[in-house]
Amino acid sequence: MSTDRDETDTAAATRPVSHETLLDQIQDGVYFVDQNHLITYWNMGAERITGRSRDEVLGTLYTAGFLGHVDKDGASVFGEDSPIALSIDKGVSFEKELYLLHKNGKNVPVFSRISPIVNSMGENIGALEVFSDNRSRIQAMRRIEELEEMALLCPLTEVGNRRYAEISLRHAFEELRRYQWKFGVLFADIDKFKAVNDAHGHAVGDEILRMVAHGLRDCLRTFDFVGRWGGEEFIVLLPNITDELLETISERCRGMIEDSAYQHDGKEIKVTISIGAVLADPEEEPRHCVDRADKLMYASKKAGRNRITLEA
Repeated sequence: MSTDRDETDTAAATRPVSHETLLDQIQDGVYFVDQNHLITYWNMGAERITGRSRDEVLGTLYTAGFLGHVDKDGASVFGEDSPIALSIDKGVSFEKELYLLHKNGKNVPVFSRISPIVNSMGENIGALEVFSDNRSRIQAMRRIEELEEMALLCPLTEVGNRRYAEISLRHAFEELRRYQWKFGVLFADIDKFKAVNDAHGHAVGDEILRMVAHGLRDCLRTFDFVGRWGGEEFIVLLPNITDELLETISERCRGMIEDSAYQHDGKEIKVTISIGAVLADPEEEPRHCVDRADKLMYASKKAGRNRITLEA
């Protein structure tokens, strides 16, 4: 037999749920702004993301600035041309990555969607903003960037690795064939590197590799590329090059390493490099270009080391 309490429970279960109750159950922040730019609704998601309670916010002006909307470049998106104002005045919708000011003073990255609120007469009577906490996405993107960087850099020398060098070489050939942008290739090898390892140990050998890599990088132009090809071998790509400049930069690299020294146990450990230098030919394959530079590097070794050899 049904009781009065059962009937009350049934009525409560079938009663329509208010939009406030529904919106409080989502993770996104949601708030409404009326035509006078007063905040008329603020859900629990907005409380969680900004640290500001409903009581603090309701009835305050959107333009008061406590939300601190700024874009990725730090520019404010408040004022007459703000997305909320344009949404109210012109019925424009926006999607934008922004930063909101948390009550604790920190900027919180959010993905914001702003839309006009339209009544049954088709009139704009306000605007709503829905914003999602973007911190996990940004952290994931940063991690991806870090992993990509790790995949393309030699962790020991902190210059490009073999994979990065091959990608850069391929791109340089594509530009050479498409736009006739000349580039040069240097192939460098540390002279008598095995003797350094045998005399001082592999830890010192690693420091020598790092010293040579940084020395090459520091004497190149900002748009040049240096990578570790393997072992004690390095490759340098020189865009926008001439025969004269190819020789000048090659000699600068050789001299830089000759003048460098690694301090170990109160002694200076110095090394030299042998270099082969070529201008890329648009008709050849990248690997053949490297082989030509490699053969010239060995010619430098045979001629006494610590020198550069260019094609005649």
